[in-house]
Amino acid sequence: MTAARSPTRPRLIVTADDFGLHPAVNLAVERGFREGVLRAASLMVTAPAVADAVARAKRMPGLAVGLHLVLADGQSALAPSRVPSLVDARGRFGDDMVRNGFRFFFLPHVREQLAAEIRAQFEAFAATGLPLDHVNAHKHFHLHPTVLSLMLSIGRDYGLRAVRWPAEPGAAPWLKPWLALMRHRLRRAGVRSNDHVFGIQHSGAMDEQALLEVLERLPEGLSELYLHPATHGDITPAMVDYRHADELAALLSPRVRRAVAEHCHLCHGFSDPAAA
Repeated sequence: MTAARSPTRPRLIVTADDFGLHPAVNLAVERGFREGVLRAASLMVTAPAVADAVARAKRMPGLAVGLHLVLADGQSALAPSRVPSLVDARGRFGDDMVRNGFRFFFLPHVREQLAAEIRAQFEAFAATGLPLDHVNAHKHFHLHPTVLSLMLSIGRDYGLRAVRWPAEPGAAPWLKPWLALMRHRLRRAGVRSNDHVFGIQHSGAMDEQALLEVLERLPEGLSELYLHPATHGDITPAMVDYRHADELAALLSPRVRRAVAEHCHLCHGFSDPAAA
């Protein structure tokens, strides 16, 4: 299916986020890998269906699995008593990322709890026995400099080698200084990253047409295209408008498979030598 790589041929990683969130997500990941162009998935280690996700991943050794750190709108790995400044009594992170971003930066006791939680999620991933292909954060919270610093410093203990750089062509001008800082810090740390990302502007609506448009204008270098596939909707109230089934259909589309073969080299995650 995949054409041979040439020196100037764009390279592409196709990733599913929120692996482990729901059985419908896990089944979509398996179908996308076995029947379509999906080659990587980012695992939520605190999500309700994580055990099923891990079992499926172990049946698909060619699937590159990474850690999807959850620090907003999700469940903590540590008990609420361990991270009371981060979560509510049920262990749930809130979704006010601006407020929490200021707290991460300015309050030492909050940073200390944040570090403990990030380490716990790395530890939980290590306990699965899956090779760590990459790390990113739910809602791209790793763009925050404090989160990125902790991700890089703690991740070294767990074999961190690659991090998603959330730089989509046409990104808002106010984001560019933060993206430049992040890119500089990743390079200084010797951590791999993509050159471009696709999936932010049309999050939850990466249907067949959206994928075809991306593939037709894929830039040189390494791009990551990420989606949120599931076999049906109603996965979580936070994604009530997401067209999960349409995204799965896009991954399975013969038109998309032909476009991938025509326009790029499809990589099996960041650990694929072709992605280096």
